Amino acid sequence: MDLRGKKVAVLVADQYQELEVWYPLLRFREDGAQTEAVGAEAGKTYASKKGYPVVADRSIGDVHAADYDAVVIPGGWAPDTLRQDQRVLNFVREMNQAGKVVAAICHAGWVLASADIVRGRKATCFRAVKDDLIHAGANYADSEVVVEGNLITSRVPTDLPAFCREISRALAAQPAARKVAKG
Repeated sequence: MDLRGKKVAVLVADQYQELEVWYPLLRFREDGAQTEAVGAEAGKTYASKKGYPVVADRSIGDVHAADYDAVVIPGGWAPDTLRQDQRVLNFVREMNQAGKVVAAICHAGWVLASADIVRGRKATCFRAVKDDLIHAGANYADSEVVVEGNLITSRVPTDLPAFCREISRALAAQPAARKVAKG
């Protein structure tokens, strides 16, 4: 799918799940989207659960919803750190309020619950955080991918093909967040 002109933020923190960061990061780049790893601090290296590094391209303090078409929130243990950062929650809320794609997989349901954007919406997540989503008001569904308007959720790494397919479809259907310089 042609995603040229689209810009995607992939949130990162220590203890992220490897595939849930790298699969979307590389998949959307392959389709022409500009993808950026966004962490608490630009230039900092964050280690996955198994020690695999990712360097944050941008700081969460320097990003704005108006500049992105989608935010991808990976799982692992990283969402527990991400949801404690008010800047992350504000960014996710702003993306949601603007109708931009908000995509979360696995334990990333924690971020959605803390951002208070799942109330009354259908969503899925890893079974260990199912109760957190339900208590935050979500209508839980045990499916490989759930699309509820601009909210796209999945459960586990094996759901990544369906998860990324739905993100790509949503991105292709919306105008780009910003103009791409012609060159």
